[in-house]
Amino acid sequence: MSVSIPVSSESIAISAKKIAAEDDYFTYVAEVGAIPRDIYRNVKSNPFGDLPRYTIHIVIQHFLAFATFLVLASTGLPLYFSDVFWSPYVLSVFGGADIARLIHRIAASVMVFASAYHLIYIIGGTIHKIIRGKFDYKRSQIPRLKDLFDLIHDIKYFLGREPYRPKMEKFMYKQKMHYLAILWGNTVLISAGATLLFPEITAQLWPDLVTGIFPDGLVKILSETIANFWPLPAFFQDFARLMHVDEAIMALLVLAFWHLSNVHLVPGRFPAQWTFITGRITREHQIEEHFLEYINNLNEIPAEKKYMRALLKEKGFYAEEETPVPYSLETTGNPVAEKELEQ
Repeated sequence: MSVSIPVSSESIAISAKKIAAEDDYFTYVAEVGAIPRDIYRNVKSNPFGDLPRYTIHIVIQHFLAFATFLVLASTGLPLYFSDVFWSPYVLSVFGGADIARLIHRIAASVMVFASAYHLIYIIGGTIHKIIRGKFDYKRSQIPRLKDLFDLIHDIKYFLGREPYRPKMEKFMYKQKMHYLAILWGNTVLISAGATLLFPEITAQLWPDLVTGIFPDGLVKILSETIANFWPLPAFFQDFARLMHVDEAIMALLVLAFWHLSNVHLVPGRFPAQWTFITGRITREHQIEEHFLEYINNLNEIPAEKKYMRALLKEKGFYAEEETPVPYSLETTGNPVAEKELEQ
């Protein structure tokens, strides 16, 4: 007869904590055990999300940014490329160029509001956490040297040079790059759009702004050089128009070919990842791409700790409640097993 019993540490068992300390394949969590790096292959996941990732504020901000950008691109590009054959057909959907221009400006106002809402929420929330002593920069969008190492590790993994993906935080290197790109893109779009919408104010503010940034001698040279080709107000308008449309096209390409494909079309996420609606992430996804954040969740969510401990036991890994490793031993003629059964 074979039975599964815990074997004492004096024999062949090794504690979960010691195993994790000696083998990077495992990560030790108190009251759970030693979690193997590829445990995500064994977990059960709800497609709509198992674990919290974003607050309702972030979900709302994402929706506003996504919706307004689609409206802005749909109305702005046909207005700019008005001489292209498809432009009149697109503009007719919005009721003509004048209505499309009005819709574009309303959507731009909403985008400015969403950007301000996001900045106030992020900055205010960070200050609040710092005051309470709960701010952890590792769980923020702040770039770190580790992100570079994670990128190199990930490239080696996809080339077959590493057996497992790196242990990444709540926001991995790709998401941080995308976030910084959005901050830059929104800044360019809003400043250039405001320049086009308020030319009189721009004509007054830009010279003062340039004077405040550059040395007087350089400002004089730039002003004289530019003035030979454009009057300053016209130069700023043309430059802003070029910045506005080029940034919009680049943002549209990034959204279509990077963000959407990387989030929704990758294996395991297709046809959609619902985090942007539910604010929750699947267990499998978080363990695979945000392993260190999953460890944080284990320490913060008792139900998840209980689930993982039970899974480790089920799969025969090093569960904390049974610090010695469980083995299936023949009890007949095995003094160690017989002694354990008697106890």
